[in-house]
Amino acid sequence: MKKALISGAGTAGSALAYWLGRQGFAVTVVERSPALRTGGHAVDVRGAALEVVDRMGLLERVRDARTAYRGMSVLDGDGNEVFRTTETTYSGGRLDNDDVELFRDDLAGILHEHAPAGYRFGDSITALLEHEHGVRVTFAHAEPADYDVVIGADGLHSAVRRLAFGPEERFVHPIGQYVGICTMDNFLGLRDWQTWLKDGDAGYGLFTTRDNSRIKVYLGFNAGPIAYDHRDVEQHKRITAEHCGGLRWETPKLLEGMWADPDFYFDAMAQVRMDRWSAGRVTLLGDAACCPSPMSGQGTSLALVGAYVLAEELGRAGHETAFARYEARMRPFAEVNQALALENPGGPAAEESVDRAKNAITL
Repeated sequence: MKKALISGAGTAGSALAYWLGRQGFAVTVVERSPALRTGGHAVDVRGAALEVVDRMGLLERVRDARTAYRGMSVLDGDGNEVFRTTETTYSGGRLDNDDVELFRDDLAGILHEHAPAGYRFGDSITALLEHEHGVRVTFAHAEPADYDVVIGADGLHSAVRRLAFGPEERFVHPIGQYVGICTMDNFLGLRDWQTWLKDGDAGYGLFTTRDNSRIKVYLGFNAGPIAYDHRDVEQHKRITAEHCGGLRWETPKLLEGMWADPDFYFDAMAQVRMDRWSAGRVTLLGDAACCPSPMSGQGTSLALVGAYVLAEELGRAGHETAFARYEARMRPFAEVNQALALENPGGPAAEESVDRAKNAITL
């Protein structure tokens, strides 16, 4: 039985674990965090990704976890409502479409439950050495082991990409926007609703959780290059407070909630662009390979579809041929979605562009 090692227990990694298990691989997933990551933003399952989830037998489960927004409001800098709609939201598009919007941690949990893999939390890959029969992998804590293939599904700051291809500065391209995401009590009493405020180069979006007891807050701003350690959460909070602290309305309470949230997430909006995604027996998947940035609304769908395609190709051929076929099928899909993210830097892309991008691949 062939052995596969996947770095990353998020959407891409757990979806791939599911499909490689169906192809007869013995799968191990290694994840740096001590448990599944909580928090994060709403994600969308669209186009071919809906077919992938359906083939997993999880479509109804995913639909049951979807958000239930009735619409959204847009506020001026003082908190006065200037626009309201019950037809669409910035995060999910038209409310009457077939797409499924749900929170990232809900989707990751569903996929994890159904992946036939051994999960090793609290560990990470520190070295890769390819040899004639596989890859010798060194870990931060576990003993070294050999695998037939290694897949980096470990996100924008992929350790596997760094080890196999070089420093991330060569591949990660910020697009001039930053976002911090936190969760707090729903002190505004919102119900199944989104509220957006923007003033100058900063703003935020407020999303109710499914039971309306809490809100997820997206604090965003435009800025030039900022040097930061992507693992230093306190530094992230300081940067966010510095750039969003001048906003009015309920900003002081939102920043107070941000400082109290242990699951705060922050990063630059960025794209990953690479000439190739594979090196020998190592390949990349999802954001590690071709992050389109959250502005596309397609990162989750790229991860789900990519996992299906990669596993299908590995079930048909050896790693060299399989990786080449995987990339040939996925690269056009990735490129159209990266272009989508850059279409309208100040807000969501046009609906027709979204429809074209999410349907740019067939299974």
